[in-house]
Amino acid sequence: MSGSALHKPARVRPEAGRLRLTELFLSLQGEAAQVGWPTVFVRLTGCPLRCRWCDTEYSFTGGESVDIGDLLAQVAAFGVRHVCVTGGEPLAQPGCTVLLRELCDRGLSVSLETSGALDLAAVDPRVSIVMDLKAPGSGEAQRNRLENLAQLKPGDQVKFVLADHSDFEWALQTLREHPLPRGVDALFSPVHGELEPRMLADWIVAARAPVRFQMQLHKVLWGDVPGR
Repeated sequence: MSGSALHKPARVRPEAGRLRLTELFLSLQGEAAQVGWPTVFVRLTGCPLRCRWCDTEYSFTGGESVDIGDLLAQVAAFGVRHVCVTGGEPLAQPGCTVLLRELCDRGLSVSLETSGALDLAAVDPRVSIVMDLKAPGSGEAQRNRLENLAQLKPGDQVKFVLADHSDFEWALQTLREHPLPRGVDALFSPVHGELEPRMLADWIVAARAPVRFQMQLHKVLWGDVPGR
């Protein structure tokens, strides 16, 4: 897609409304199938979960109220094709699904990072969903909405962030009991600074687990710097 196409004006539906935004920035996508692409990150404010190792607690409260039309213009101004809507938990704001649809209507490659604790039914099917199933070590495993798995489509992904071998075994058992739809990949990641990445890699290889190992590229490059 050319830069001129990205900046082509698009009409915003009158019901678009407003969202509370924590931050908007350009970086490399650090996770999932889109890893490595220059990506605009739209981090929405608010989250009903409190995972023990959350690295974006600053997005739980505060933020700035923004008009969705203005936000779309700011995204377009970066001039890149990939956009990731994240949080917090972006679906905690009803207007998130409107934003996702409007971004798709502009021909952008749109991904959504969601905890999976909220219903995915209203998410535009053009959006690439990365759904995070919470392992017991997170303290929020009881919030997993497993019925969301049936709503995933080819190209979507399910992420497991794991703190120890108990979490690893739990994730494998979850996949056995709840097979993912065809074309949906499972991603296993170590808790940053808590589980040695090589250890998780060895467990995956030893178990012949049908999953993809991943690390957070942005943390390898820039560490725990917000907005990178």
